[in-house]
Amino acid sequence: MTSVPGQATFESDPATGAPAASGLPRRAVTAVRAHWLFAIVFTAGLVLRVLAEVAYRPAIFYIDTMKYLYNSFPGADPVGYEVPLKAILAVGNLEVVTAVQHLLGLAMAITIYLLLIRRGTWRWLAALAAAPILLDAYQVQIEQTIMPDVWFEALILAGIAVLLTVRPGGRLVPALRAVIIAGLLLGLSATVRQIGEILLLPGLLYLVARGGGWRAMLVRSAGFTAAFAVPVIGYMAGSGLLTGHYWLASATPQLSTYGRMASAADCATLRIPAYERALCPTARQRAYGIDWLDHDRASPLKTFVAPPGMNRFAVIASFNQQVATQQPGRVIAAVARDAANLFALTRTSSQGGTPISRWQFQRGFAVYPGWVRVTPAGTIVLSVYPQASGGTLVRQRLTPSYGGTAQVSTPLAAFLRSYQLGGGYTPGLLMALFALAGLIGSVLALIWRIRPDARRIATDCLAFFGSGAILLLASDAFQFSWRYQLPALITLPPAGALAIAALVRLRSARPAGQAGDDLAQASEQVGLRD
Repeated sequence: MTSVPGQATFESDPATGAPAASGLPRRAVTAVRAHWLFAIVFTAGLVLRVLAEVAYRPAIFYIDTMKYLYNSFPGADPVGYEVPLKAILAVGNLEVVTAVQHLLGLAMAITIYLLLIRRGTWRWLAALAAAPILLDAYQVQIEQTIMPDVWFEALILAGIAVLLTVRPGGRLVPALRAVIIAGLLLGLSATVRQIGEILLLPGLLYLVARGGGWRAMLVRSAGFTAAFAVPVIGYMAGSGLLTGHYWLASATPQLSTYGRMASAADCATLRIPAYERALCPTARQRAYGIDWLDHDRASPLKTFVAPPGMNRFAVIASFNQQVATQQPGRVIAAVARDAANLFALTRTSSQGGTPISRWQFQRGFAVYPGWVRVTPAGTIVLSVYPQASGGTLVRQRLTPSYGGTAQVSTPLAAFLRSYQLGGGYTPGLLMALFALAGLIGSVLALIWRIRPDARRIATDCLAFFGSGAILLLASDAFQFSWRYQLPALITLPPAGALAIAALVRLRSARPAGQAGDDLAQASEQVGLRD
């Protein structure tokens, strides 16, 4: 071995006889060799993100982008996304925003992989579970879009990862400090997307399943609930001070559930007052889908006028309630059909919900008539409603410091679109296998009389599966959208991989006591290594 001051040292590689760098470079090479499959998948994900960053500048815009850039429709949705968005824009532009969002996507993949490896899963299985977040074009597209979804995913994954933190000495129950931090992170997710409120339930279920005695269980559950409530109540208090309304979002349940109920209803057999019949869509209107029924100006929801002396929202609420109580089977079947789309072999525009094209790469700069347009000179013009009730529509040119003119690299955009439409998404069958395994693992978590090491991993599976299942079902209960399916990428694959690891632990001949919860040693103790 030779050594030169200020330079890396080299020694012969025992396998090839070729010089090999020592120190940090050597450790990096060793790590890549040991985790070569994940390295390949990670590199492919990195390349896709670089292509997206270069292909669409300054970013991809959506109809809701104006809510976060210019506070359009104030109160319509939580605007927690504005905090990181405006912080980045204070020092950079929208290209920096999308770059940070792409880095979050890569960081989530690394988090999933490391967590699974430390729980004792095979390296190839951990890489497979991290692949969806890396290679799914719908994920890459939303990272390039000025929308809150990536931050929502990151908060969910961070909260679960912290909740699964192992105490020193490998004790089964999580530390109270970790529980509180996890509660804060998951509570913050509700300030980014309101559906995050529901994550309180799987978090509490995980803590109960983890056990450790009723007193400790109650203390941890109380700590988690209080921490979860802090960002939610804080946001609502701030909203009250600024607007006079204490809410996360101003959308009324009557309006947000109308599309689901109207599309599922059989109005011919529905027993409702005559004045509510105006809310029944025609066959043609129903065919447009839930998103059209909820938002289009020609929808019965928008054209409906309540009889004199009656509250419009109360009538709509009555219609929704009658559908739910008289025809629950139709509503449940409709939600189940939409939920099954996640496991479909292909992705098509006929799967209902918002048009799938909104979440697909386009060959040119994506525009939405009346909302997002580009002038012949390339100037991006956005339509902004400065009031929650609508009011006067204001045309707003993109602030110059946010980015330049709309630019699209046609060859790169064409490649990304071809990749996405040609199967560049998580196969439905693979997602179904992960979901089924996650369900089995979650059931194991509720069985107390099994090996502690296997049950430990099964309860970790429950945290992922429970969070993913409740988020997806709650979203589908309102309307199906491929955008709303993205949390599946960070929950169902890890759940499936953990379930498989738990089942392997059950079949292991080693005594349970030998498999402590030292994460770095788990894979060696149960023989789950390449």
